[in-house]
Formats: sequence, C-alpha cells, structure tokens
Amino acid sequence: MTASTKGFALITGASAGIGAIYADRLARRGFDLILVARNQSRLNALSERLARETGRSIETVAADLNDKSALAKIESLLRDDPRITMLVNNAGVGSVASVLDGNVDAMESMIGLNITALTRLTYAAAPAFAAKGSGTIVNISSVVGIAVELLNGVYSASKSYVLSFGHALQRDLAGKGVRVQTVLPAATATEFWDVAGYAKQKEAASTMTADDLVDAALVGLDQGELVTIPTLHDGDQWTKWEADRRALAPRFANAKAAPRYASNAETAE
Repeated sequence: MTASTKGFALITGASAGIGAIYADRLARRGFDLILVARNQSRLNALSERLARETGRSIETVAADLNDKSALAKIESLLRDDPRITMLVNNAGVGSVASVLDGNVDAMESMIGLNITALTRLTYAAAPAFAAKGSGTIVNISSVVGIAVELLNGVYSASKSYVLSFGHALQRDLAGKGVRVQTVLPAATATEFWDVAGYAKQKEAASTMTADDLVDAALVGLDQGELVTIPTLHDGDQWTKWEADRRALAPRFANAKAAPRYASNAETAE
C-alpha cells in the first residue's frame, strides 16, 4: 500500500459516472482503490489517470456482477483482503419502461445487479469489517426508492430494497465499528439515462452533475448521515418522514383486524 493510506476502497460500477467520481474523490482523500466494472479499457484509462494525479495505488478488476463466478471473485476479495476498508456499492442499471412495454428478462437482470450483487457483496464485506471493528459501506440507492411512481417499477422497487436493506444493516452493525451510508441521488447526468432509454434527462435543468452528487454524498458521510439525499434542500422533511415511518411500527402489533375490515354480518349484529 501507498504510504499513509486510509486503506483500499472497492468501488463497483467504477469505470464511468458516479463510480468514477467516487474513485477520483476517494483517491484524493488518501484511499487506494480497487475499481470494478465490466469495461477493462475504461478501467485502465481511469486507473492510469488517478495513479498519475494522486500517487495512489490503483487496482482494477473487470467483472460482470451478473455473472456468478465473477461476482464470487469480488466476494472473495472483500472477505479475504484485509486492506479493504470501504465498499461503495454503486453498480446498477435502470429503465423507464412500464410493465406493459418492458422485457422481463431485462428486469430479472436488473434485479440481479441492483439487488443480488449488492446484497452478496455487502454480506461479504460486513463480517470482515465487523471483525476488524472498522469499515464503511456506501450503498447507492435513489430517490425513486421513495418516489416509486417516477420510473420503471422494478427499478424503483430495487432502490426501495437498497434503502430498506441499509436501515437493517445499520441496526445489525450498530456498535460494531462499521458505518453504513445509503445515498439517494435524484436525476444525475450520467450514462445511466442512455442505458435507461431517456437520454434527454441529462440535459434537464433539474439534473445534478455526478461531481456535485458525489461531493455532497461525501460531506454527508463526513457528517455521519445514515441516509443522504443531496437534492433535498429541507433536511427536516426527511427527518420527519423517517420518524413518522418508524412511529408506525408498534401500531402494527394487533391480534385483531381493524374495525374497518369487519364483515357486513358482524356490523349488523
């Protein structure tokens, strides 16, 4: 490792967009990097630039996380390489297609990348970090995990999963020295929109740059946020929404159905 390193950050989906910006920013913060993506030539170009500009140690792994053997290789890295101190689960794919227009095989592939790969990598990293008593897991969700009607239903549901999974991780890892941050970007100007089939979103006035998104997310991490929503200007709105959600939990514990579900016969008695 390079002198005075903060350890290695393993970043998935690292060859472009949000992942590449995370690589740049974390290298400049003193992390060495393991960059994971499918496109080896892009990984090489990014790693060469960052090594030259920052002096950090940069390793690359070309891997399709929807391929079981490739995914298993990254899991093994996270379990067995003690140099790794951070995991950024950024790899993902989206869609704007409705259930009437979408291809179910493409939706299954989306679930594999957005949910299965993220889950397996987290399950590999979390015990290793907990055993050391330190480490950080950053999971990239989306505001459509809350505003679920905005895009494709499977994509929104996959990002709702990431948000819920993050809450459970924070509960399970409390007191273990492992930080878990869930980041919810809104529309961000990356190739995501080209793949999703709505490239013009990148030019919208409300679309954030990937640089601004990652910079804000890292400030949120520094401030100890569990959930970071860079485009939400009134943070108290999230705090209240989350408090109201959690306040519902004890109200579900009833052995009998609510009166509004009484049958007509019961109502007539």
